[in-house]
Amino acid sequence: MSAGLFGLLDDVAALARLAAASVDDIGAAAGKATAKAAGVVIDDTAVTPQYVHGIAAERELPIIKKIAIGSLRNKLIFILPAALLLSQFVPWLLTPILMLGATYLCFEGAEKVWGWIRGHDAHSAPAAAVGGDAEKFMVTGAIRTDFILSAEIMVIALNEVADQPFLPRLIILIVVALVITAAVYGVVAGIVKMDDIGLHLAGRASTFAQKIGRGLVAGMPKLLNALSIIGTVAMLWVGGHILLVGTDTLGWHPPYSVVHHLEGYVDHVAGVGGVLAWLVNTASSAVIGLVVGALVALIMHFLPFGKKKASH
Repeated sequence: MSAGLFGLLDDVAALARLAAASVDDIGAAAGKATAKAAGVVIDDTAVTPQYVHGIAAERELPIIKKIAIGSLRNKLIFILPAALLLSQFVPWLLTPILMLGATYLCFEGAEKVWGWIRGHDAHSAPAAAVGGDAEKFMVTGAIRTDFILSAEIMVIALNEVADQPFLPRLIILIVVALVITAAVYGVVAGIVKMDDIGLHLAGRASTFAQKIGRGLVAGMPKLLNALSIIGTVAMLWVGGHILLVGTDTLGWHPPYSVVHHLEGYVDHVAGVGGVLAWLVNTASSAVIGLVVGALVALIMHFLPFGKKKASH
């Protein structure tokens, strides 16, 4: 009897170790998938604060909460089931879909660059609605923009774990969705309240607190500008890299081979070869993203609905 009990306990312990290993594997895979989507996450974080710019301070956090809930709904209810079905039954479609999303990222990045050249921001906050409709208008617009970025994030993450069985894949993607949404909108909440915190500190009796407060208020526009630049570069880099790898996967090898050879020229530099190779790959991907995005933007502005949008 005791032997049977000890055998059962051994089996339970073995199952526990297996479960723990599975949890570790899922955690590691989720971390890797989340890191892979970091470029799109940066842009998502950079774009969202602009939707609440100029809104009354007491409404900023409630609006961000609504956008965050909409983002999570986008990921878990709409994007995740569709992505899992594709990966389960037609996995060959993942690369073309990923490249389609990457092309959109390149287009958005090129539009931002063109906006800087012309002297206006392509992602300025919407001002078409007033009164009670303004908040709904902005939340809807932010969630719509988030849907595109969330779809790209989830497909990038899925592409990293496509070799996992269905259940671990599902768990990993849910973890990615929760972590990324919490991280993005947590950071966004901190950014949009920075000026309020600064004003509060500026009103304190302490001279040190006043200096910090004035610094936060003065630094807010610079931070938003820096985030916009970083987000644009990240979009072009991530979009271009996905297109570079995707074309190689689909059988068109020359672009990837050229970049790979360029990496080889600097990869052997003592001490910094790996960093230089990464910089070459990143710069090449960003250039590809900018060129593709500019071509798409040019085509879009020649199409009737593109002209109508630009006029509006």
